Amino acid sequence: MFKTRIACFFVFISLISWAQKSDSSLYAFRVAEQELLNLHNAAFYSRVDAEKIEANKKMLAVWDGIVNNPKILNYSFDGLKKDVAILSPKDKKFKLITWNIARNDGTHAFFGYLLVNNSKRIKKGLFKYEVVESYEYFKLLDRSALVKSPESYIGTPDKWFGMIYTSLIECDGYYTLIGWDGNDKITQRKFIDALYFKSDGSPVFGKDIFKFPRKNPKRLMFEWSSEISMSVKYDEKRNQIVYSHLGPNKEGDLLEGQFQYYGPDGSYDALELRKDKWVIVEDVDARGEKNKNDGAEKPDAKKHKKIMPGYKPK
Repeated sequence: MFKTRIACFFVFISLISWAQKSDSSLYAFRVAEQELLNLHNAAFYSRVDAEKIEANKKMLAVWDGIVNNPKILNYSFDGLKKDVAILSPKDKKFKLITWNIARNDGTHAFFGYLLVNNSKRIKKGLFKYEVVESYEYFKLLDRSALVKSPESYIGTPDKWFGMIYTSLIECDGYYTLIGWDGNDKITQRKFIDALYFKSDGSPVFGKDIFKFPRKNPKRLMFEWSSEISMSVKYDEKRNQIVYSHLGPNKEGDLLEGQFQYYGPDGSYDALELRKDKWVIVEDVDARGEKNKNDGAEKPDAKKHKKIMPGYKPK
């Protein structure tokens, strides 16, 4: 009886200790979230670049103080989602956090973290498994200013082609990402990117997942006038990424490749997943998927060449 009470006592102490550790992590995340919110106005909405940069440094310091805790994978940071993009796949493999600082000259700096759950379920016998916990985190360092060909660039967290990731699609062996880059005052860009993990767990951005004639891109880039919008959306029912077809706003070849004059021309193309490759499907019916700017006056799509996303005409 006495031994039973002693055993129960130690179990009780263990549960209290676990609860305290869990509560302390939750409290730390809540405090950090509030600190980040307090810095948001200066980082994202100040009219002075120096104030934005200083606030962002403080934000990075806050993130650096909490990303080493694996419990962060289960904390949503809902209060930050107005200005910070936070994505997690259904399989809970990772949490991808990205944001940008817009400079007064129209350019953008991108920042982020990739938090990875490398835990493995190992079979130990008939109907018996053991979960080996493993967590790793990576700071994303934007090197896009040094990249001359974004479509063919393969990146790692410390050599990342920066953007804000707005949505993800789970595929077999990799994850497809849709991202945005404000670029500059003249043009903006959207990307269809990829993230996968090597056998040793190392993350890589960019992958040979697109099937185009005579092309071998590692990601797709759409570039158009900064004054208007274009749509890139994943349609789960169709298993397609549907996007506005872009063309110059005047007829003729003179403006082709001058992306500051490009915009949606009223037609839509799509990428369809076939055997783990995204294959282009032209002229899809995207009624109900158009964004609010696609009703503006545009050139007749039939009068313009179909231009591969991200690739300047030869």
